[in-house]
Amino acid sequence: MAQPFVKKDDDLDEEEEYSPFHGIEKGAVLQEARVFHDPQLDARRCSQVITKLLYLLNQGETFTKVEATEVFFAVTKLFQSKDTVLRRMVYLMIKELSPSADEVIIVTSSLMKDMNSKTDMYRANAIRVLCRIIDGTLLTQIERYLKQAIVDKNPVVASAALVSGVHLLQTNPEIVKRWSNEVQEAVQSRAALVQFHALALLHQIRQNDRLAVSKLVTSLTKGSVRSPLAQCLLIRYTNQVIRESSSNAQAGERPFFDYLESCLRHKAEMVVFEAARAITELNGVTSRELTPAITVLQLFLSSSKPVLRFAAIRTLNKVASTHPLAVTNCNIDMESLISDQNRSIATLAITTLLKTGNESSVDRLMKQITNFMSDIADEFKIVVVEAIRSLCLKFPLKYRSLMNFLSNILREEGGFDYKKAIVDSIVILIRDIPDAKEIGLFHLCEFIEDCEFTYLSTQILHFLGNEGPKTSDPSKYIRYIYNRVILENATVRACAVSTLAKFGAMVDSLKPRIFVLLRRCLFDGDDEVRDRATLYLNTLGSDASIGGTDEDVKDFLFGPLDVPLVNLETSLRNYEASDIPFDIYSVPREVKSQPLAEKKAPGKKAAGLGAPPSGPTSVVDAYEKLLSSIPEFSSFGKLFKSSSPVELTEAETEYSVNAVKHIFDGHVVFQYNCTNTIPEQLLEMVTVFVDASEAEDFSEVVSKPLRTLPYDSPGQTFVAFEKPESVPATGKFSNLLKFVVKEVDPATGEAEEDGVEDEYQLEDLEIVAADYMLKVGVSNFKNAWESMDPDSERIDEYGLGVKESLAETVTAVIDILGMQPCEGTEVVSSNSKSHTCLLSGIFVGNLKVLVRVSFGIDGSKQVAMRLAVRSEDPEISDKIHEIVAEG
Repeated sequence: MAQPFVKKDDDLDEEEEYSPFHGIEKGAVLQEARVFHDPQLDARRCSQVITKLLYLLNQGETFTKVEATEVFFAVTKLFQSKDTVLRRMVYLMIKELSPSADEVIIVTSSLMKDMNSKTDMYRANAIRVLCRIIDGTLLTQIERYLKQAIVDKNPVVASAALVSGVHLLQTNPEIVKRWSNEVQEAVQSRAALVQFHALALLHQIRQNDRLAVSKLVTSLTKGSVRSPLAQCLLIRYTNQVIRESSSNAQAGERPFFDYLESCLRHKAEMVVFEAARAITELNGVTSRELTPAITVLQLFLSSSKPVLRFAAIRTLNKVASTHPLAVTNCNIDMESLISDQNRSIATLAITTLLKTGNESSVDRLMKQITNFMSDIADEFKIVVVEAIRSLCLKFPLKYRSLMNFLSNILREEGGFDYKKAIVDSIVILIRDIPDAKEIGLFHLCEFIEDCEFTYLSTQILHFLGNEGPKTSDPSKYIRYIYNRVILENATVRACAVSTLAKFGAMVDSLKPRIFVLLRRCLFDGDDEVRDRATLYLNTLGSDASIGGTDEDVKDFLFGPLDVPLVNLETSLRNYEASDIPFDIYSVPREVKSQPLAEKKAPGKKAAGLGAPPSGPTSVVDAYEKLLSSIPEFSSFGKLFKSSSPVELTEAETEYSVNAVKHIFDGHVVFQYNCTNTIPEQLLEMVTVFVDASEAEDFSEVVSKPLRTLPYDSPGQTFVAFEKPESVPATGKFSNLLKFVVKEVDPATGEAEEDGVEDEYQLEDLEIVAADYMLKVGVSNFKNAWESMDPDSERIDEYGLGVKESLAETVTAVIDILGMQPCEGTEVVSSNSKSHTCLLSGIFVGNLKVLVRVSFGIDGSKQVAMRLAVRSEDPEISDKIHEIVAEG
């Protein structure tokens, strides 16, 4: 394939792109193709024309049916030339044109003749082309030749036949599976590429038979594979067999692991790396198993080949996420890679060091990263920023130096995505580390003084309005906010006015000064800014007061909108201006569409500004808006917690239903998110009948059905239960979806008047103790623990029996309690015999709880646990022990 190439002008710093095909047109090239009909063929000229045609095809140029047919028939005439180079170009052209079944017959005889040619290059290429263009009927005619080609002595011919088999397996699997004996013979070939292609094809033939794959791996791991490429494939297949058999194997046993370990001593670097990577990716890999793999990867870090350094550091980066202590031995080698010329390698080295570093090495790392950041592109900087954010959450006591670093790079040049990543990180640190709030807000204020991105300015102002009034000295932020009113565009000015109003509503001492500033905004050139200033002046009561009580004002400025936004927009669009003012109470409260994406992919990044659905606080706010719009739930009080969606149906079923558990102090509301996946049906009066016979502490108080559920239009139905207040009642609930089915006419889209009652069994839903605990971290666990009343402390010891590892036990206890691990104590050293985990959370009723759990494991894998709990209410401490005892 002819490709554009790059020409370097020594006199210029920049590279200039140059292509020999620049400016060619399809029409002109088709005219040139007439040379294919010349009685005396010019092989060189014909090759040039084919090259241009191939270039056009690969640039996305489309040929009409007539044009393609003409070119195809013209190209077939070139078979009469004996020029080897031209013949190879003809093969390429036929493959790219993909002729129809009628046209294939024209070249089949020529290609079959070349298949049996004495010229090996002709044979190999003819096989590739034939297998690309023929159908199953013609394939049976040439099957005998292909079998012979697979075991041909010439490796080029054998490889061509095997690669063709890989492609044909997708369209004609039954025919290709008959070649197993020949392919098995080719696996023993001495030619490296033949062995590689043969192994790939043999595995694909047997891939749906687990036993056959296991036998294949067993036979080949005994040493019959010589090709490094084939050895890499075999390592991957071995890893697959290990994963599939690990669930059946006894503890400590891992089939074929010795083979993977032996590959670490192979002379080919690619085999060594593939084996090391395979070991690191094993499920439940232990520190002892990891050690030899980490050792060879460490050697690759100092290799002179950039590709080896990159492969090693990328693998170590992944390992560091799950086994940071195993990678710490490589820290010195990784530090030397920070100055690597390849910025991808340097970035991975930095982020890996941030994962494996301890609290004492943070400051030293920050100094190295500072010099490094100016040399890399924004996409790499974002990766580093996210790693620093994770490090700060892991070591909250280091928030000051890490926050200063983020502040410094925020002032440097950079694009929107990079700046947003930094701002999001600062916001998340403010939310998760209370001590970092004031310094973080100050850095954000400094940033908006010179911020060139309207979106970031408005998001920061909104965040400042929510968090600024709660600080020790809110007045220091007023100057930064009002500067935006003077210096920024209309969008930012309007947002700044709203932020000023929030300070006035929350801080009484600032209210007179806020009034003065808001009155100045009445003369702004933008009507949105003037309207907001007028509204807030009246609401805050500076002029003719219509704001009511302070609570009303705060609810107006900070509270959720009690009507669905979609319904409000629809009502405003339908409102016709008249003497009768618009009445917000006329907006329907019923939710007609899903307000937020219920199904979230696991492992999402933490959300900063502009991404409310992903952060825990914002999720509760979004659900609170939804539930507050339903009058039946208005007496339940403030929403404490909402769970992640729990799937109640399998994928690809007629009806898709997942449930969200909303926890209140004395109630639990189940929100069932339903989707109808059948186009020919309309569901009406959709409700979920809940059987609470296995949940004795719960009594159903209200059920809110969904009136209609059209095709592919999500909707919600709710069922509410009453429970004892501030008690972590648990139980299992059986769910039965009931509805009326009406057939829909596909032509008109209208449903029939009469419907049929139907029902659909859903999975059970459980309320567990962890549902009553909110994950909230503390920045300094020791100080928080000591500030709690010692009289509230309850201590007990538990024998947990035989466990596979301490890490598994720690994870299980964290899951049972539903609390937030603090200071990175959820990570357990691989060979550790003891471990202490620190947990923090808010129990239902907004009561703070701290837990200190100590674990120990002996030689027989018996695990003992000592649990110490402190809380704002001694009864809660007792309840935590009850939860653990029952769990």
